[in-house]
Amino acid sequence: MSDNQSVGLSVDQPVRQSVDQPTELLGFDNVLFPVGDLEEAVTFYERAGFPVAHRIDEIGLAILKVGKETPGILLRVEEGVEHRPSAWATPRVWLEVGDARAAGRALEAAGIEALAPPSSVATGWTVEVADPWGNVVGFTDYRKRPELARS
Repeated sequence: MSDNQSVGLSVDQPVRQSVDQPTELLGFDNVLFPVGDLEEAVTFYERAGFPVAHRIDEIGLAILKVGKETPGILLRVEEGVEHRPSAWATPRVWLEVGDARAAGRALEAAGIEALAPPSSVATGWTVEVADPWGNVVGFTDYRKRPELARS
């Protein structure tokens, strides 16, 4: 039984839409990261392996692709957002990769320092990085639980 199933969530349950449940969660749309400089942010995320899907400099917005899904990571310039180190209590988004330890090595080779060495988690391995504004992205794999991984 997966960790999600132990709390009543199953990746195998069909999505049921109901007009009686207008707030039923259907999936992620986009994850928004506030940044202080669009060019610097796009450069950082391109080095981390994120392709840019759309960029609208006039409004300080870039949309980064995540896999084959349409939703992605939105970088939006916000006034007053300054460089800052990441705090442990900051929100995080984890993205699935085939091999998190290899992703950590590739990030290091691209000049992006991990917050800590890759660590073992229940499903595999995870490595996290923070952008210059303290937004944290984790790269996680399912090497210990391949039956839960995307195909």
